[in-house]
Amino acid sequence: MRAQRYIEIPGNRTHELPPLLVHSAEEQEPGESTVELASVMSEAEDMLATRDEDEQTVEQRKFELALQLTGQYRQLVAHWSWGDGILEWIRQCETTFENENTLRQLLHPDVWPHANRASFVTLLADKGVGTPRVELERAVGLRLTFRHPPPIDCVSNQFLFYLNSKIAGTAYRTWAHLVPQEAAAFPPERFHFEVLCLGN
Repeated sequence: MRAQRYIEIPGNRTHELPPLLVHSAEEQEPGESTVELASVMSEAEDMLATRDEDEQTVEQRKFELALQLTGQYRQLVAHWSWGDGILEWIRQCETTFENENTLRQLLHPDVWPHANRASFVTLLADKGVGTPRVELERAVGLRLTFRHPPPIDCVSNQFLFYLNSKIAGTAYRTWAHLVPQEAAAFPPERFHFEVLCLGN
């Protein structure tokens, strides 16, 4: 856990929050990976340096690069799916807070220290929620950047390899610091919720 200020919540009971529902981006329709590969082949070709190599070697390198681009794209979609689930969960948590006397004042900026929407992401991190391949802040940042995951043929190779983590990070930090004061965190031991991964 990080060194940070936790909000004091009256009483000692554990509060039940709505479940976090995440739609899995792992499952694909038959033939979908072939379509993805075909979509990024021209991007892969543009990335290859022109050398005096035989055609078979060039095609092999292009295929391997297309596989890497497709993998990067799937990671983007996996993060976006988590971010979408987290933002919906935060909305549900806000409703829960508004309906519970003990929690109602914690989200109001006129109370200090107070929490903000990013405090829920911190709660997820403090509770150890996530998968080894999904960074929570990046996931929320990608969902803040894209209302829907962009189709693979709309995403450039530079975006997939270099920019998506920077853009997601900037979007998250901007969103998290919309309030001028540093928000306090929720004590993780005072909240319980389940994380449910759903198939598409």
